[in-house]
Amino acid sequence: MTAQPQTRGRRKAGGEYTAASIQVLEGLQAVRKRPGMYIGSTDARGLHQLVWEVVDNSIDEAMAQTATRIDATIHVDGRIEVVDDGRGIPVDRHATGKSALEVIMTVLHAGAKFGGGGYKVSGGLHGVGVSVVNALSAEMRVEVLRSGKRWIQEYARGAPLGPVRQAGGQAEANRGVDPDWHRTSGTRTFFRPDPEMFETLDYSWETITTRLRESAYLNKGLWIRLRDERVDRERNFYFEGGVTSFVRHLNRRREVLNPRPIHVEKVVDGTSVEVALQYNDSFAENVLPFANNIHTVDGGTHVTGFRAALTSSLNDWARKSGTLSERDANLSGDDVREGLTAVISVKLTDPQFEGQTKAKLGNADVKGIVQGAVADGIVQHLEENPADGRRIIEKSLTAARAREAARKARDLVIRKGALEGMALPGKLADCQERDPSRSELYIVEGDSAGGSAKQGRDRRFQAILPMFGKMLNVEKARLDRVLSSDKIRPLVIALGAGIGDQFDIGRLRYHRICLLSDADVDGAHISTLLLTFFFRHMPQIIDHGYLYLCQPPLYRVSTGKVTRYAKDEKEREAAVKELSREGRTKNVSVQRFKGLGEMNPEQLWETTMNPDTRTLLRVNVGDAAAADEIFSTLMGERVEPRRDFIRGEARKVRNLDI
Repeated sequence: MTAQPQTRGRRKAGGEYTAASIQVLEGLQAVRKRPGMYIGSTDARGLHQLVWEVVDNSIDEAMAQTATRIDATIHVDGRIEVVDDGRGIPVDRHATGKSALEVIMTVLHAGAKFGGGGYKVSGGLHGVGVSVVNALSAEMRVEVLRSGKRWIQEYARGAPLGPVRQAGGQAEANRGVDPDWHRTSGTRTFFRPDPEMFETLDYSWETITTRLRESAYLNKGLWIRLRDERVDRERNFYFEGGVTSFVRHLNRRREVLNPRPIHVEKVVDGTSVEVALQYNDSFAENVLPFANNIHTVDGGTHVTGFRAALTSSLNDWARKSGTLSERDANLSGDDVREGLTAVISVKLTDPQFEGQTKAKLGNADVKGIVQGAVADGIVQHLEENPADGRRIIEKSLTAARAREAARKARDLVIRKGALEGMALPGKLADCQERDPSRSELYIVEGDSAGGSAKQGRDRRFQAILPMFGKMLNVEKARLDRVLSSDKIRPLVIALGAGIGDQFDIGRLRYHRICLLSDADVDGAHISTLLLTFFFRHMPQIIDHGYLYLCQPPLYRVSTGKVTRYAKDEKEREAAVKELSREGRTKNVSVQRFKGLGEMNPEQLWETTMNPDTRTLLRVNVGDAAAADEIFSTLMGERVEPRRDFIRGEARKVRNLDI
């Protein structure tokens, strides 16, 4: 754990720092040199970003009402194919002297989405998407169908293999596409990611399915088909109900308070607003905001406007209807958002996103537009459906009472915690390091394992907090009950950053929080309970990449002199074969660890805690809606969805540890 010296700007021994040292990367070379700057990372997330960039171009055609269908295919050889029936990329000569198709595919910041009249509404605002895909693909092929003619250009790692050429006509352009679908125009793109650029080339069917389903919900009337030739499967998405269908889908495994979602759809000064919201009996808020079909995970002005409208309109209706008496205080935003599921979709001409990742919308005028539209829509729905309103207000009042109890419990936790200068939890063995970026906290299942971890750790930067006994399932509890738990309260104090709406990531005492539990079913259950707690009450820790799952071994394979550890049966067999090849087959012994407590401190350090040899899995949320659904299904009150999930997934189990 030592910091590496920084030498930027200094003259290195053996070389002069002159003008000749300055590199200028031409064209798409910059993308291949620093791919993370353009797609975020080169892991599975970056790999799938290539798919989104191509699909989003076809979605833009649908938002322009010039495309009605999109086909996406994962081919056996690793190629991705995306076909739409939009207008087709222009192929005529551009001002640069090249075909417009070649310019779009090979030049950064080239496109029809910068006010040139090609698109009124678009998600691909920055114009780097498809050219970045080209730069990071070993091979790429684009076919354009316009006016009954087919045009083709092929590329290798971003470079054209020849000029744009005219090939067979419409019939050939439709070859390989569903025979019931005959395009008269459109774009067909094939690309195969470059293995030199990516850590993995394994596409996730579930990830792509979720994204395409979302796109179909947000563009009612658009048909999207996904095929996976690797295992011969197919899914089709088409929704006339739009975001209302989306909300119903998100709540399909919950008990709802208003059976018919509140739906708002309005166009103001060229900005389209569509919102659907529905309450359920859970304690969590699940709001999914989109701007021009881009999931703005960090919110923005459309979310601010929605929240303001929700709070004010519910309070106004509650007082007008008498559901909220004069002596009652106004409901807070937190109160009215408990159990809320909502989808917010805005489509505007000139979206101002923060950064290339487009995580937050910044257009100031959108706040007022959304606020006005949503407030009118909620009031109208509640006046027509007063029973829905009474159920929503009653739930909000219950949330307000629980929130006050939670505030008192939280204040008690803080007063008794380290923030007031008092002692940290007695079970916590803290580290010597005080810089959070260099500090680790191991949350260890069981007292005996906690004892081994305390002895085996490097006390300079590793802290240990043992957890024992049955932990509370926070999915079934409000915050006041969570804070009263003698299992969770010490953890909140140890982390030092508060909880819920009072959480402050800047006060977090450790920037690597490691969940260490047995490598069996019970250990997985403990980890799941802890993951549920962090996801529901401290999601910022996950968002910042501070939460990890340890991977302790399940087996120890030894000859007496040589020892190998294995996390599963496959690694165990490989270790046995390796040691057997060395001529020690009558000497190899295999020990199966029943729990962390069976490891002595040296073994626990060597296998699970030593930064040089351990394996840590960083926890991240790739899809907030899918994560919310899985936590609700597995940890929620309703039994039927959990039973159905188990029945559906049971056939996939390969190694069951009972």
